[in-house]
Amino acid sequence: MIVQMNYKRAILALALAVAGFFTVSCGNNDKEKEEDVLTMFYWQAPVVANPYVAGGDKDLNAAALILEPLANYNDKGELVPRLATHIPTVENGGIPEDRNSITWTIKEGVLWSDGTPLTIEDVVFTTTLTCSLTVCKSVASVEGSPRSVRIDFHGPVAFPYTVLVSMNSPVLQKAQFEECFTGDAGFGLCGENNLYPVGTGPYRMVSFEVAEGENETTSLLTYEPNEHFHIANKPFSKVIIKGGGNANDTARAVMETGEADYASTLQIDAQTLKTLQGFGKGTVKPAFAGLVEFLILNLTNPDPDLGEQRSDYLDGNNPHPFMTDFAVRKALSLAIDRELIAEQLYGPSGRASCNMIPSPPRLTSPNNDGCLVQQTEEAKKLLDEAGWVPGADGIREKDGVRLEVLYQTATNSVRQETQRLLQGWWREIGIETELKNTDAAIYFGNNPNNQDNVWRFWADVEMFASFPFSGINPRSFLGSWLSTEIPSSKDWLKNNFSRWSNAEYDSLFEEFRQAPLGAERDALVIRMHDLIVQDYVIIPLIHRAAVSAHSNTLKGVKITGWDVENWNIYEWYREK
Repeated sequence: MIVQMNYKRAILALALAVAGFFTVSCGNNDKEKEEDVLTMFYWQAPVVANPYVAGGDKDLNAAALILEPLANYNDKGELVPRLATHIPTVENGGIPEDRNSITWTIKEGVLWSDGTPLTIEDVVFTTTLTCSLTVCKSVASVEGSPRSVRIDFHGPVAFPYTVLVSMNSPVLQKAQFEECFTGDAGFGLCGENNLYPVGTGPYRMVSFEVAEGENETTSLLTYEPNEHFHIANKPFSKVIIKGGGNANDTARAVMETGEADYASTLQIDAQTLKTLQGFGKGTVKPAFAGLVEFLILNLTNPDPDLGEQRSDYLDGNNPHPFMTDFAVRKALSLAIDRELIAEQLYGPSGRASCNMIPSPPRLTSPNNDGCLVQQTEEAKKLLDEAGWVPGADGIREKDGVRLEVLYQTATNSVRQETQRLLQGWWREIGIETELKNTDAAIYFGNNPNNQDNVWRFWADVEMFASFPFSGINPRSFLGSWLSTEIPSSKDWLKNNFSRWSNAEYDSLFEEFRQAPLGAERDALVIRMHDLIVQDYVIIPLIHRAAVSAHSNTLKGVKITGWDVENWNIYEWYREK
């Protein structure tokens, strides 16, 4: 998002306790068992509970126990009401025939966790705030009446379910955030409020501790039931989220040792996952939606000698010494054996993919399937024709420039194995690769001064997984690759990571933005997607399932790939 708050909450006792929680059970003593404590492990440590300053799904999941949107996406990718009474449509009158507005009706009698009523002013405030952060170009005005809010658009909108839908955009309490939020500083002045938001959800935050080490961030979050929650449920007496460590140990905590009830984002190798399932203590829950593991190629120069101008776009005047060569970018993709990565590293949790939008089928391009076959010799031929000549050590050179890349990603065993495979394949075609991995909380940490994050991109290639769109709407993904979204020293936290500028793409996006739902709009999505992928500025690798695990006694879990995993945590319960 826009601003990362300053966390200075590390204390030695917490660091020791959280760093060791994978090997020493600290959440399953007799007293806590009697209290029916729900223990959740996240190897990517949550560091904030305000989605509007979140650095990733880890933070959204931490917030989902507290905050609620007007509607969620369920495990079938369908919109279901949460704070709203129903989903507005043209048929029920919530959306007019001209599609120029949407009207949401809010449930009556909903209280915040501090006992004050949820009001339409809270909804209007959050809508306005959301648009000030994400620049809702389509939103003209927001108007509230006693139990409803109408969002007016500048013109017809094909997909109006964006603002205040899913945990990317929940409702905040106006009384808590109106004083500290400013347009220039964003949530930077909100301090503790970002850790302890007042919410309407099933739980409230009791304690939120973060320990920042040199190479790892850990966190320990404790929740208690919100006595004012508006949906009938049987909450756990306490919920504990422990963040940090690694994906393998979080999986073992549920499926082998039984010290945790739930483990999130299990990006672990297929054989380990199969072995852990053999213990019979946990259930693996994969959810395929739009999650794609992919590479991003840096089109700007990350040379350390440039100092603060490293990877700065500089209005197009800081080109990369060789990533601007189409032949190099395409060769990097041709050399990859995606099927082998899927088979050896992901198993049932991943499929080889040539597309950044792998679902739903109507939005999936049929034009890129050639990448499913590794083409090493074709990659070599392409580089030969482009004038990149192998040196004595086999590494190609041209005009004094060697094909040497720094390839970075988050610390995770599957990602490190993927790096090693690509390093070997690229070496085979004459490209030297240095590997770097960074703790996930730092790598995805959105402090603009963080020089090791995905936005600053002080490398040639980086890898992570990203949802191509929020819910089932591809607009947020497509909008990320506009020329206006290129990160730079003016704003490091924009999402056009490659620093790619294409006038045709920008023009097509304006057509897409105004196109109604239907075949014409779907065709625009595929055209825009193919412009990016076929220019090889991003390289899809694996269509990933969001894989998590829960103990066999934990029921009601309905993991979705379209929203946060614990979107329905109010329905979770333990089978006695």
